[in-house]
Amino acid sequence: MKFDVLVVGAGLAGAALAAALRGSRLKLGIVETRAPVRPAGWDPRIYAISAANVDFLSSIGIWQHLDTTRIAPIYDMEIHGDAGGRLDFSAYDCGLRELAWIVESSLMQIELWETIKRQHNVTLISPAEPTALSMGADSASLTLADGRRLEARLIVAADGRDSWVRQAAGIGARNTPYDEKGVVANFRCARPHRDTAFQWFRNDGVLAYLPLPDQHMSMVWSAPDALADELVGLSPEALCTRVAEAGDFRLGELELVTPAAAFPLRLMRVDSVVQPRLALIGDAAHAIHPLSGHGINLGYQDAQVLAGLLAGLDPWRDPGELPVLRAYARARAEETALLQYTTHGLNRLFKPTHPLLSGIRNLGLNLTNNLPVVRNALVRYAIAGRF
Repeated sequence: MKFDVLVVGAGLAGAALAAALRGSRLKLGIVETRAPVRPAGWDPRIYAISAANVDFLSSIGIWQHLDTTRIAPIYDMEIHGDAGGRLDFSAYDCGLRELAWIVESSLMQIELWETIKRQHNVTLISPAEPTALSMGADSASLTLADGRRLEARLIVAADGRDSWVRQAAGIGARNTPYDEKGVVANFRCARPHRDTAFQWFRNDGVLAYLPLPDQHMSMVWSAPDALADELVGLSPEALCTRVAEAGDFRLGELELVTPAAAFPLRLMRVDSVVQPRLALIGDAAHAIHPLSGHGINLGYQDAQVLAGLLAGLDPWRDPGELPVLRAYARARAEETALLQYTTHGLNRLFKPTHPLLSGIRNLGLNLTNNLPVVRNALVRYAIAGRF
């Protein structure tokens, strides 16, 4: 089977790329190990989607088809330091409709999957597992476990931060472990959150409450490994008490609706996001600390930029040639580096191993909070930017 573009991985970024190319002349193939499944109840994997990416998802026909009873806006945000510092953001004060939207991963995943299934220029190859990759002058070849051989002028690796394609292509990745895990769980709250997100920089990590509909909230606690393991091992009642106490009972008593789960956190930078016949997008291209909530937004912007370049090519241009792919790499380099180093720096700044910085970092929060022009400019930059 021959394709113009072969996407390996139909996760959020990979499926979004395919959906964004629905009107192009390109013939697409998508290799995926299994179709997405909607979990019972609330999905523990929750994302904060920026305004720029709401616009992108709307343009490819995804956003307007999501179940509105399962998504929640963020109108306000409270950020608390570990020694009295505080910073408040308000969409109203900044003249915005909302700061972001909170959406379950599986909700977006299934809508994207159903969308690309209906595309006339897409062939879904699933279930399938790649076993060999070879690069030629005019095309790349992917061999599957069942013996099928797929050829494409361009292969896009969208198969996650442990990308098989990236490793098979010999692209190195430098990992900086944070010795932390992200602990996630969903709760029903005794008090209304009023579409407000909360974040606490604590001595034992960064705790966030993200609003969900019907007086629910999603908790993300970036905690040292030992504490993360302890949290996951608590009984539902003990976990509710621990999380409520850590959040100063801001939303009152909590009731667990999704069991806690944890995943290791690390910064990942790759040697290159492109080489002839290959491009990396999403988590295959970068990994950042989740305290900013922008990981998925970077992936969506990867998909949008690459789709725009590929769709705009003249018919005689080869989508896998290096000058085309370098244009994509250049377009994505600044934003990716900015967020990687910003989140990495914030993580280091607020680590409890730096007690002498406590006064400085909390003073910074309070100073920014008392300068509305600066504070609102930060919000507008994040909202109007591509992440």
